[in-house]
Amino acid sequence: MTPAQAIAARELRSAFTSPVLYVVVAVFLLIFGVLSYIAVVNAGAQAIRLMQIQGMAARINLNDLVFRPTFYSSAIILLLVLPLLTMRVFSEERKLRTFELLMTSPVGISEIVAGKFTAMLAIYTGMLALTGIVPVVLAVFNSFDWAPVFTGYLGLLLMGALFLAVGLFASAVTENQIVAAFVSFGLLLLVWLMGAMGSILGDTPVGNALSYLSFIEHYDRMVRGLIDTKDLVYYGCGILFMLFLTHRVVESQRWA
Repeated sequence: MTPAQAIAARELRSAFTSPVLYVVVAVFLLIFGVLSYIAVVNAGAQAIRLMQIQGMAARINLNDLVFRPTFYSSAIILLLVLPLLTMRVFSEERKLRTFELLMTSPVGISEIVAGKFTAMLAIYTGMLALTGIVPVVLAVFNSFDWAPVFTGYLGLLLMGALFLAVGLFASAVTENQIVAAFVSFGLLLLVWLMGAMGSILGDTPVGNALSYLSFIEHYDRMVRGLIDTKDLVYYGCGILFMLFLTHRVVESQRWA
């Protein structure tokens, strides 16, 4: 087992002994389920209206009426719950007085950051996997195009990974877990609003730059079933950049 894997296993054991993890997962799954149910009910109501107008059974597009609204709403859920998942990663080390022990261990800082990020990503991937029951159940009752569903989940995975990287950085900056959650939420909200500002500025160099920096613009294309190399590059570079900043913050505290 590599040092990074050992750190990840240690982080997973610590996470599963904390009630915060179960609360975050339960809240995420509950809200995702409610949103999916509301979307299905609305789709069913629309099918009934079409049947009354056309006088025959109407086919509805589940991709447009169920999955796309649910994926869009899930971005807001992740914005709220993922900072709660990552707020303890480094802050709790200081609270339990294990940060100094971790820093003086023979494990490198890169391995510490990579291990903690891997653990959080594994937990988040498990959360997404549990939501997979929704499309599986719907596939029993109606047919739909699976490609946009897969790209939507890919978008959720990449965007969530970026949120986790930002959360790790926020947790490394401050000793207070609540402050870390608010810092993470504030940074993510600021980047989200860049997309709105870019839309206001329109097709200008500044507007295009702000739109590209906003993760929601890249996520939107994946939800619509489109995979562009620039979207993958954006998320990959964003994750690596935030992990690099986390590395620098932890390294500066190592010698403080």
